[in-house]
Amino acid sequence: MKLTSILVALSSLLLASCAKVDDPFVDRVAAPVLIVVDNAIGNGGGLTTEPTFTSKAAAPVTMQVRIYELDKTNLLDYTKGIDSIPVASLSLKLTTRTGAAIADLTTDAKGVATLTRPWSDFGVATPRAGTTVALTLTGKHKEQAFAKLMRVQGVN
Repeated sequence: MKLTSILVALSSLLLASCAKVDDPFVDRVAAPVLIVVDNAIGNGGGLTTEPTFTSKAAAPVTMQVRIYELDKTNLLDYTKGIDSIPVASLSLKLTTRTGAAIADLTTDAKGVATLTRPWSDFGVATPRAGTTVALTLTGKHKEQAFAKLMRVQGVN
């Protein structure tokens, strides 16, 4: 009788410890798109949390991003894998991290959005090599909002 009670109590404890506990600090949802920043230092954003792209300090800032939707239908088939489908006609908003609007962009048929703006639009009056501005690119795809943090850095 005592052995049965102990086994029932241990089983209850084991089952209770397997319950899923939500993270109390961060409520995350997988992004609906993959954003790849061209001309970025290192990886262009596919694996980088906050990519930094470069632009000449003596010229306007030029930025190009590619937006893809990932079709994971064939995820378990190693001969096919994941498809990267360009997202066309997607509206994007580029702002500084402080919230100052820089531009509204739209992707083309290949999922590419391009921007050319003077450094003054980024809040930099006299850019030099090493000048860095923190940016946020936001949008909404299939009713799910997303944001991508990035930086632009001036180079010679």
